Amino acid sequence: MKLGAFNTLFYDRGFEEALEAIKAQGCDAVEIGCGGFISKKHIDPSRLLADEKALKSFRSVVEKSGLFVSALSCHGNMVHPRKDFADRHRRDFREAVQLAGKIGVERIVTFAGCPGTSDADANPSWITCPWPDYFTEALKWQWEQKLIPTWKEEAAFARAHGVKMICLEMHPGDAVYSPDKLLRLRAAVGEEIGCNFDPSHLFWQGIDPTAAVRALADCLYHVHAKDSRVEPLVAQVNGVLDNKPYAQEAQRSWLFRTVGYGHDFSVWKDLVSTMRLVGYDYVMSIEHEDSLMSGPEGLKKAVQFLKAVMLEQPRGAMWWD
Repeated sequence: MKLGAFNTLFYDRGFEEALEAIKAQGCDAVEIGCGGFISKKHIDPSRLLADEKALKSFRSVVEKSGLFVSALSCHGNMVHPRKDFADRHRRDFREAVQLAGKIGVERIVTFAGCPGTSDADANPSWITCPWPDYFTEALKWQWEQKLIPTWKEEAAFARAHGVKMICLEMHPGDAVYSPDKLLRLRAAVGEEIGCNFDPSHLFWQGIDPTAAVRALADCLYHVHAKDSRVEPLVAQVNGVLDNKPYAQEAQRSWLFRTVGYGHDFSVWKDLVSTMRLVGYDYVMSIEHEDSLMSGPEGLKKAVQFLKAVMLEQPRGAMWWD
């Protein structure tokens, strides 16, 4: 298992400086954001695809850093009801796929997206209950008319460009926010659909990430190392469906935290061990969204914590069996 980091940690620096900072903390890999909701500050796939010299320079900077690219990240919403929005995110996704194919990266991290309830809507509708019946009818339309057809097309496009794994991050507000939803889409679309496993989004939903890893064993394609903490004194009154701004930390029922600041060693040791149990031995990519500490400090503390729990060497022979 390798340790990596999401380059958005260092968007206040140039690309080369960011890679140097990630390497200096002991990471082996970098996940690179390049479109959708994620800024193209460090790389713009459309430019690299159109300019062979720029692409060569990009390759050189990555090689010089001593890191490898674990995935290109293009979190977006290609099923947004506003066509201009959806088209822009689909274009970003496809350019990321094309770039990944050119540089030999097999994984794209993204969201499944969330549609509206009709083509006339202005914004997405996240449906979380079956009644009244119009919710169930709208949910059926979202899946059958938008999500499944769109992802069948995008899976075929990825396949044609050498991208084997579309790593969907389960996030509330998105149509695919839990293991059962991800497995439903995978069953309808194909094996290109898998998971970018981010425990932080599961913790605050009340999902046990270790149990979720077992459920997603066949499609665990990429992992984010990120934690979250539910504040009992708030959640016991208001629940965990909290739409207050992230900056209102003291009033929120949960916060994203650096690994180790939401759950202790025993939780993360169980999680890492279960990943190995089901065959995941790729990258844990540190994503920093902890508003209580800076990005550099968050990365440093996350690396220190994960070094104590990760299983880095191949498992040995069981001489006792």
